[in-house]
Amino acid sequence: MLLNRKQSGERWHLRPDGAPKVTGQLQYLTDMTLPDMIHGRVLRSEYPHARILSIDTSEAEALEGVYAVLTSKDVPGLNRFGIATPDQPVFCEDIVRYVGDAIAAVAADSPERAALALDAIRVEYEELTPLNSTDAALAPGAPELHGHGPGNVLHRTEIKRGDAEQAFAACEHIVTETYYTPRQMHAYMETEGGLFVPDEAGRLNVYAATQHGYKDRMQLARIIGCPEEDIRVVSSPIGGSFGGKDELNVQPYGALLALRCGRPVKMHNSRKESVRAGLKRHPMKIEMQTGMSQEGIIQAHRVRITADTGAYATLGAPVLNFCTEHCLGPYAIPHVDVEGVSVYTNNGLSGEFRGFGGNQAIFAMEGQMDRLAEIMNMDPWEFRRRNMREKNDPGPLNQRILVTDGLSQVWEALDRSELWQKHQQPPADPSLPPWIKRGVGAAIAMHGAGLGYGIPDPAGGRLSLNNEGKIEVAFSYEEFGQGLIATLEIMLCDLFQCSTSDLSIIIGDTDRVPHSGSSTASRSTTMAWMALQRLQTPFRSRVLAVASEMSGIPADELATGPGGIWRKGQLPAETSELETESGFVVSYAELATQGEADEWIFDTKFDYPTTPDNVVGGHYLYTYAAVAAEVEVNTLTGETKLLDTRHVVAAGPVINPMGFIGQIEGGSVMALGFTLTEDAVMQDSRYVTTNLDTYLIPTIKDIHTHLEVEAIEDLPEGDSFGPRGIGEIGSVALAPAITAAIHQATGVWVNRLPVPREQLVRPLNVPLQEGVSPS
Repeated sequence: MLLNRKQSGERWHLRPDGAPKVTGQLQYLTDMTLPDMIHGRVLRSEYPHARILSIDTSEAEALEGVYAVLTSKDVPGLNRFGIATPDQPVFCEDIVRYVGDAIAAVAADSPERAALALDAIRVEYEELTPLNSTDAALAPGAPELHGHGPGNVLHRTEIKRGDAEQAFAACEHIVTETYYTPRQMHAYMETEGGLFVPDEAGRLNVYAATQHGYKDRMQLARIIGCPEEDIRVVSSPIGGSFGGKDELNVQPYGALLALRCGRPVKMHNSRKESVRAGLKRHPMKIEMQTGMSQEGIIQAHRVRITADTGAYATLGAPVLNFCTEHCLGPYAIPHVDVEGVSVYTNNGLSGEFRGFGGNQAIFAMEGQMDRLAEIMNMDPWEFRRRNMREKNDPGPLNQRILVTDGLSQVWEALDRSELWQKHQQPPADPSLPPWIKRGVGAAIAMHGAGLGYGIPDPAGGRLSLNNEGKIEVAFSYEEFGQGLIATLEIMLCDLFQCSTSDLSIIIGDTDRVPHSGSSTASRSTTMAWMALQRLQTPFRSRVLAVASEMSGIPADELATGPGGIWRKGQLPAETSELETESGFVVSYAELATQGEADEWIFDTKFDYPTTPDNVVGGHYLYTYAAVAAEVEVNTLTGETKLLDTRHVVAAGPVINPMGFIGQIEGGSVMALGFTLTEDAVMQDSRYVTTNLDTYLIPTIKDIHTHLEVEAIEDLPEGDSFGPRGIGEIGSVALAPAITAAIHQATGVWVNRLPVPREQLVRPLNVPLQEGVSPS
């Protein structure tokens, strides 16, 4: 199935939230206001590493219009948060560990008065030397940032099998390289914020963006010291996340201020505060040594991964697990020696980000494959095929994985693509000036979906006929731009042959939805599909049985359809006057009046599928992608432009073609920034790029005009897991495809992202073509 922007057909579905978003009419959570609300702000550390000697809030408390000033002594419960490791203070007690650390929070009757109150808080520090790199943090005698040892290590990983040392000694060729990846910002359009509303019953209503509504509720309950049921979290719609709003951000401060003041509190980070305090992609150093036989078969692979997790854990340990799993690529390698370490520093927080460590690992591993292929004087795509795992082989951690043909299918589809043929026979273009060079490169990836074995990964959902006569589905997922609501509409219309006007979709509200897990790890589509497969039969049986009782028509002669129940074979293609059709039996609204409300509610609970081998962190479901990219390099300036891209994705049936393309395009643009322009630079543990005026995300001018997406929808017979999520697979393989294309164009091997322009500038003494100006 070849998808492109102009394709049309019956499965192309307009997003129900599309028009409100593009017209600006949609109310995001940070747009919410109430007449009596006040404004919250957070005072953050001036230093990346310091001891707090004193905090004086008296001047701020005395200001007119200031309702509260809070510090660590005002936290009634646990003064810590973090999804996996609750080591980040809500308010620092005695030590600050990065420039975004929270010292105090204020609530005032205007944003301006809140800012004045922050300025009036007096904090006395004893500045300490920051650990501004992983090397400094791991050095003997380095101060321990958390004091729970050993040293400043958050987490270690390893994969050992075979005898790598002996295998390297027998290898014909060995490639050794060190790869460096940047600290990337999520750069979502909606910065962190929300509205926090205590109600008359004593409950707290939280309207703030997150990908874990129930996890936020659990963490806030620990901080406040109350039952979880006393908190309602509404977490949708969201103006972008990409993993960056996975962890708590403003929620602890808004919650505590609202409860202290007894009034609604609004919080909304400026972009500069978002940069300072928000999560980034883990910068990594990945050292790789890969050896192969004389025939070009990889025999040994040694990897050392060092990740800078910043001042607190966030999800640094699972990210390192994922990177470790994916640094072997989709290749059969008998002798493996991999070690990883995630390190605390005084740098900005690193955490969850689209691709979750896979981007860094795949950039490095695919770079090794291209270098090895060149040594063999072999086509790099053929070299990959020679070393790819077979479909029945175990996964990277030697775990059993679900068997599909996805890997070979994406390889073959890209191999026959017109774009990849350009690499094999680069066309000469005499119209180009001599300093403009073009090349084509490619990369392949297998990417785990779900949280991985050993991490609780609950799923489920609820399907009901509500009292308004709507088929209602409820999940604890969030809509943060990925098109989830449209996908759910398509699934339900396919299952029940109904129309969108028959549906009510409830997501992201802990008071109204069951706990169906997080909107992370490319899991939502698969989990929603699996839940509906379990729920459709009991739901359909109930509605048809009641319709049969009401009409006297046997249930096996009835079917669900637009507006209600129809005689089989008489469903209309489209109609606005359903009751006038001869085959129409009874409406959903009439059905809903029969029996008790709870008789129309159907729930299911299950866990995301994981490897049956109990390999911690190992995945069971994978998606596969192959990417080809054509670039143009200006060797006078070092500028690289992406001209053409083809993505081939094997992720099962395409439910929502428009959403599928949107996810691959969006992931591709994010990967373009990761590859060519984006780096949240830090100097002495302080951000140099403090706003989007100096942090260069791709703009519309940087985005290439031609992108093709080919979807391979085949699944093996009996596969019960349905469509796989594709929120991440479009972002993980473009970087190595671009750097491979740069190598073909210039002969330069790139090992650092974003690509250093100076590395691509040719010597000035290379003569220009006669009569051609470099201007």
